[in-house]
Amino acid sequence: MTSVKQAFDLSGKTALITGGSRGLGLQMAEALGEQGAHIVLSSRKADELEKARQHLSAMDIKSDWIAADGQKAEDVERLARDAISKTGRIDILVNNAGATWGAPTTEHSLEAWDKLMNLNVRSVFYLSQQIGKLSMIPNGGGMILNITSIAGLRGNHPGSIATLAYNASKAAVVNMTRALASEWGQYGINVNALAPGYFLSDMTKGVIESVGLEKMTADVPLRRIGDGDDLKGAALLFCSPAGKHITGQILAVDGGIMAM
Repeated sequence: MTSVKQAFDLSGKTALITGGSRGLGLQMAEALGEQGAHIVLSSRKADELEKARQHLSAMDIKSDWIAADGQKAEDVERLARDAISKTGRIDILVNNAGATWGAPTTEHSLEAWDKLMNLNVRSVFYLSQQIGKLSMIPNGGGMILNITSIAGLRGNHPGSIATLAYNASKAAVVNMTRALASEWGQYGINVNALAPGYFLSDMTKGVIESVGLEKMTADVPLRRIGDGDDLKGAALLFCSPAGKHITGQILAVDGGIMAM
């Protein structure tokens, strides 16, 4: 019988986390690294990645980093190859990198639409494909965790900031998660997603400043936004042996918004 401590132990595992230099990505890196995983961080900016590596090192977490732009297919291919080369294999893939864009639909540029679809959807597909066929399938399994959003589960309230492309891209990740879980279960690969609500991050800073924290949390049952710890437990569940019989699921971590 596996003990609870063993079920959440990631010793000897390697985890690749995109968008891992700050915010939710770094928060999840802390959680997985604290449980023993060797972390490989990726984002576009080398200086931010090195700062994140030093932060993890101060927590006695082993980590490496690879700068890559998820919008470029050649960067995604290089990221997959280099991550596997650095660690030998990737057991856990966290597809966290993403972007948002706020504009009324009548004014939403095609360029902005394409940017969000490329980073939020295509890069998730392509990196999952590469890591799956180069490491997880040959090695008998793995865990893929996609970070979507409650914006992918619902529309926006009338009068709120219009984010059509963001909502559409995150909804695509929701069903990509389910479809891939169904297809890759035969290989021992679990595919799940977290759908965060409002969290304090660089991505939401503008919304918080324009709308105001009090107004943003007025309709949140817990009357708060997510903090620097609130994604850790859920991420660990989906990335550890504790979640070995969970796949194709989307968990909202949103203070109760989706309960209404």
